[in-house]
Formats: sequence, structure tokens, C-alpha cells
Amino acid sequence: MREPSGWEVAAEAITLRIRWFGVVVGYLLINLLSRPGSERPLINAILTLGAAYTLTDTWLSLKKQVMLGRYPLLISVMEAVFIGLLCYFDQGLESPFRFYYFLSLLVCAIRYSPATTATTYLLHVVSCAWLFFSPRHHGQETASLFVMIVSMGWVAWACTNLAGLLKGVGRQLGQANRELQENQALLEQRIAERTSELQKSQALVVQQEKQAAFGLLAAGIAHEVGNPLAAISSLVQMLNRRPQDDYTREKLQLVDDQLRRIQRTLRELVDFSRPASVQQSLCDIREVIEAALNIAKYYKRTKGKRITTRFATQLPTLRTVRDQLVQVFLNLILNAMDATEEGGEIELTTELTEGWIVCTIRDDGHGIPESKVGRIFQPYFTTKETGTGLGLFVCRRLMESSLNGRIELAGTSPAGTVFRVSITCDNVRAHPDVPAPQEAISEVS
Repeated sequence: MREPSGWEVAAEAITLRIRWFGVVVGYLLINLLSRPGSERPLINAILTLGAAYTLTDTWLSLKKQVMLGRYPLLISVMEAVFIGLLCYFDQGLESPFRFYYFLSLLVCAIRYSPATTATTYLLHVVSCAWLFFSPRHHGQETASLFVMIVSMGWVAWACTNLAGLLKGVGRQLGQANRELQENQALLEQRIAERTSELQKSQALVVQQEKQAAFGLLAAGIAHEVGNPLAAISSLVQMLNRRPQDDYTREKLQLVDDQLRRIQRTLRELVDFSRPASVQQSLCDIREVIEAALNIAKYYKRTKGKRITTRFATQLPTLRTVRDQLVQVFLNLILNAMDATEEGGEIELTTELTEGWIVCTIRDDGHGIPESKVGRIFQPYFTTKETGTGLGLFVCRRLMESSLNGRIELAGTSPAGTVFRVSITCDNVRAHPDVPAPQEAISEVS
């Protein structure tokens, strides 16, 4: 037995209905409508054999199998013998069972190829000729044999053409259905792509609006705080011009130092919050990372953690959008700080390899769960309790769209996480490789 096709299943359903119709009509015909005779039990036995065959075929059909599906000619031989025996023990070519030949040809044309139908027709012709020349029915008119042969030929031809037409329409409908499913899948894919692009665009807009709001807030704070600081600084300078003892001079110097520190912090805040430039310029990758570290040092989770840097020397200048690259490194540094506990360590390394400046940010934090690794660059996905899920997404978009680089998760485990930022330009590609230094050249606490 084998798994049938869709057409075979439909043809099998029609075949079973025709066979059950033939068996039931045969029982009624021989037991209710024909004259009593000594051959009735034998014909009933033949019909019972046919009913058993049909019942077996029905049971297999319910299991989605086709009985003797690979041997159609064997079925044709069995049907020719079955119908011939019914007619032989009844009235020969004058028996009503002769119409079963037509039903057999109809079923064969629906189920099998034209060649199989033609072979079945020839088998039925042989069966009819046997009935005509059998001694039991000697004396039948030759016209009966001729009419049967011609009628079966016409039925075989008509049914073959009708089945071919139905199969052709079925193939066309199947092809149309497949094309419809493919178009539907393509449409769903395009809708998903457009939805994803819309979500990403929306995420970028949200991030830009947040940065713009932060810039306005930072500028306002710097202005409001800067004016009183300028007044205090002027007062300190005026006091320094007057005669003072050593103690007072020392304390005024401390006040002046702290004022300068506050002013420097405000300048860094204003520089970071100003509208970001999208113009490319030559910059030093070390200066970019240090600028990100200078901003990150005001983050509350920096305390109690050690930041180690290992900058490769003699790296070429990089033509890129500086403000955007600072934003990328700042986000990665802040993520590393969030991932590490107090006493943890974060290491930043630079090197030049195969035409790329490679910057590695490594932390010894808790790592990223394996089930979430594939989604960390998706918009609005975050592993933090208070995160927005836009940081890494925006970083990747910036690296791929305007920074001529790439960002990737190089590794993660419960022992820590490593992100790698690679960026290049003509200056970098023309420069020989520069390995990362083995010893840390600076530490930021």
C-alpha cells in the first residue's frame, strides 16, 4: 500500500460508490426481480465475493490507502472475470449484469491512464467473446456481441476524454491554488517586512525625540546653574585680591577648584546634549572612546567598578560621524556597567586588523540568557527591568547606516559578555595591522 494523491483519493471515493451501487443493485436484481432458478445461490455467492472485495477497499480507503493501487491491470482482470461469471450464470450477453462492463470502464477511466483504460476495454471484449462462444449460451445473436463491443468502446473513449478534461481542470486548479498560496505567503512576508521597518523607524524617532528632549533639558540646566556659578566665581576672584591669611587663601583655592570642576561638568553636559552632527570628519578612536567614558563617569552605577583601557598606539585617524560613534560607545559602556556588580571590571580594547579598527568592550557581569541572544538587537527588546529596548537597536542602525561599520555580540556566558565594534575607512584600510597592547595603559575608577 502507498499514500494516495489528492486525485486518487477523490477517484477512490467515486469508485466505492459505484461498486456499492453495483453490489446492492445486483442483490436486488437477482433476488427480487429475476425468475427463480438453480443458479441464484451461485450468483449470490459471486456477489458476496464482490461485496467482500468492496468492503475491504472501503476499509483501506478510510485509512487513506488504495487497494492494489500499483496493479491496476490486476484489478481490470478481476473485474472482467467477476462480470463475466455473473453474466455466464445468468443470461449471457442478455443479462442485466452486462452493464457492469460500462461501470468498470467508467471507474477505470477516472482512476487510471488512457492506456490502462484501453487495456481494460480489450479484457472486457475478451470476456464478452467468451460469453458469446460459450456452449452454455450457444445461439446468441451476433448483433448482441457487436453492440456490446461498440458500446464499450464508445464508453471507454468518452470516459477517457471526460476524465482527461477533469484531470486537466484539477491540475489547473491545483496550480492556481499553489500560486495563490505562494502569493499569500509573499504578501504576508512583505507585510511583516513593512511592519518591521515601520517599527524600526518608529523606534528611531522615539530615540531622537528623547535625545532632543534631553538636550533641551541639559541646556536649560546648564544655563540656570551656569549663571550663579559665574557670580560665585567672580566673588572668589575678588576675595583673592584682598589680603588674606594662609588658611583663608587655601579654602578659597579649594572653592575655586570645585567651581572649575562643576563648570567642566556642565561643558561636557552641554557638548553631549547639543544637536548631533551628521557630517563625517577625521577623529581619533581613542579620543572618541574617552569622550564616551567622560560622560559615563556621571552614571550612578559607575561607582565601585574598574574600567580598564588598552588602546593600540599609532592607529590611523578615522573618517566617521564622531557624535554618532560616541553615542554607540556610550551605550555599550552603560550596558556593561548595568551588567556588572560592585567590584566588577570592564575592559575596552582597540586594535587594527585586516583593514578594520576593532574595539572590544568586555565585562565580567551576569551575561545574556541564551534564549534572548537572538533578540538583543530588536527594537523594544530589553533584558533590563527599566530599559527601553532601543539602545542596541539604535547602535546597530547607526553602525550599518552611516558609520561604515558593524556591531556584534562576540560572546556571552554567566562569566561575562563581549561586544565587538568594527569600523573602517580608506585611511584604515591602507594602514598596516596594529595589535592591541598586552598591558593596560590606563584605568578609570
